Amino acid sequence: MSIPAWILDIFAAVMLLVAAVSAGQLAVARAWTRAGARDADIAISHLLMGIAMAGMLVASLSTLPNVAWEAVFAAMTAWFAWCLWRESRGGGAGALARGHHAPHLVHSAAMLYMFAALAGPSSGGGSGMAGMAGGSPGGMQTLHAPTLAFVFVLLLIAYTVRDLDRQARADGYFHVVGRRFAPTGPALATAGPAPAGGPGGGDGVVATMPRAAQAEAAVPEPAAAEPAAERLLLAPAAVKACRVAMGVTMAFMLIIMI
Repeated sequence: MSIPAWILDIFAAVMLLVAAVSAGQLAVARAWTRAGARDADIAISHLLMGIAMAGMLVASLSTLPNVAWEAVFAAMTAWFAWCLWRESRGGGAGALARGHHAPHLVHSAAMLYMFAALAGPSSGGGSGMAGMAGGSPGGMQTLHAPTLAFVFVLLLIAYTVRDLDRQARADGYFHVVGRRFAPTGPALATAGPAPAGGPGGGDGVVATMPRAAQAEAAVPEPAAAEPAAERLLLAPAAVKACRVAMGVTMAFMLIIMI
């Protein structure tokens, strides 16, 4: 299949954007600290996948040789497989498919397959799909075991559709957006009949609040000091957009290489 170079350039630009967003997420969440390390593996995987796929789509953007990327994604696949097993053990196959790390395992395994199964003219160790563009010398790259590529395409499409269908979760990426939200009203743990001290005594103010006022006080508001960059990069919508872009690009690459 002959693909115009400008289409590959657009996909490569999107992948570089995903890589940049992922690097920003790692920075604003301070992923090198213990407090910010949660889900840092996902952002790191998106960063590496974005760089790798940009290099596969556009030869001038290639970085590491294929064998190095194979090692990277083999380790990443093993890591996400272990994470998924740990969070889903005892829950059966359904828990595995719905697990938090399931789509990331599929993404990593698909990347490993793409690098390991290259069978085109320039598969000897260079820049992945550098011969994919229509006018490139040597023709486009193809893959060994195209049936496996088709299986990956189906899985990628399934997880992408699931991401598009689901509402972005309030806890967000790194569980930072939402973690710093705090109630604006008094604590509601003591709601109930007023104590003997009457309305003037401590928690009696909360106890005598109408139910509507209590519910309004319980609605969390964002902390005023939370940086705008953190809210933007770690927002659930940004995470969802990155994962959808990764899935669509991987599926596109596999389809044109089958």
